[in-house]
Amino acid sequence: MADVAKLAGVSHQTVSRVLNGAPHVRPGTRERVLAAIRELDYRPNSAARALVTRRSQTLGVVSFDSTLYGPASMLDGIERAARTADYFVSVASLRSLDSRSVQEAVDRLLDQGVEGVVVIAPQISAVSALAKLSSSVPVVAVGSGSRSRMPMVSFDNRAGAEVATRHLLDLGHRTVHHLAGPAGWMESRDRQDGWRQTLEAGGARVPRVGSGDWSARSGYEAGLRIAHDPEVTAVFCANDHMALGLLRALHEAGRAIPGEISVIGFDDIPEAAYFTPPLTTVRQDFGELGRRALELLLEELVGVAHTRNHVQISPEMVLRRSAGPARRD
Repeated sequence: MADVAKLAGVSHQTVSRVLNGAPHVRPGTRERVLAAIRELDYRPNSAARALVTRRSQTLGVVSFDSTLYGPASMLDGIERAARTADYFVSVASLRSLDSRSVQEAVDRLLDQGVEGVVVIAPQISAVSALAKLSSSVPVVAVGSGSRSRMPMVSFDNRAGAEVATRHLLDLGHRTVHHLAGPAGWMESRDRQDGWRQTLEAGGARVPRVGSGDWSARSGYEAGLRIAHDPEVTAVFCANDHMALGLLRALHEAGRAIPGEISVIGFDDIPEAAYFTPPLTTVRQDFGELGRRALELLLEELVGVAHTRNHVQISPEMVLRRSAGPARRD
């Protein structure tokens, strides 16, 4: 910092004010300091700063199966929001969300001096793991459903399923079939509940639930089973990847979409607009989820009383061409 001050012709304190974004620095002076920083390739020592301020400006994230679109997008949303708030992120990735694994991951993050922890907890097993969690810093859960007692941010998956199912009923379909995700996932449970409740409220028959594992392959296999069933005119898939596999199977069987069968997905993955036909789906705003999760965690850090301990983000329908009016024979 002394070298930067000497090259820019300013005091050590002025360099500090520029680095900390202080407002009372003349534009010309700020530019000279920034030019000196670039020329010297100066990097503030975060370890030294942490010793002085007793703050690491680092948050921990416990992530689960970040190869899947949902958890990976949640992690990306949290990291982007943290960067905007001038925090670093340290990630501990887990293969299972049992109590021991979650506690060990949080302990590793605490050893790195994190100021708070976000746990991406989409599986039902995470509820008991979070209930037993011990931490000396604030913890916020993401995607853990309404059963979690700790501060939590999630999408309203039940409402998203209700909107999708109601849309298909409003198009004249007598009922809506459902391809659910894995039984151990809270998103799968909530979306199935929303689908079922909407059918029951509308007086429609509740078909047997199909089961998938979030993959396009499982959607394809489900599509092969229903492709020639004349009773199936509308399908709500619990995610877009399964909808992709379903569309492929229906196309191979010669079924017109949406002329004979309408399909709706969930997530609005970037590729959904390029499916054949483009997929009508329920969009989740992962950027907003990251922002709200970080906001909740920062409130915990400064001891702000929450108006709501559980924050739910409303999904929205994205209308494309895979869903249409029911065919009348």
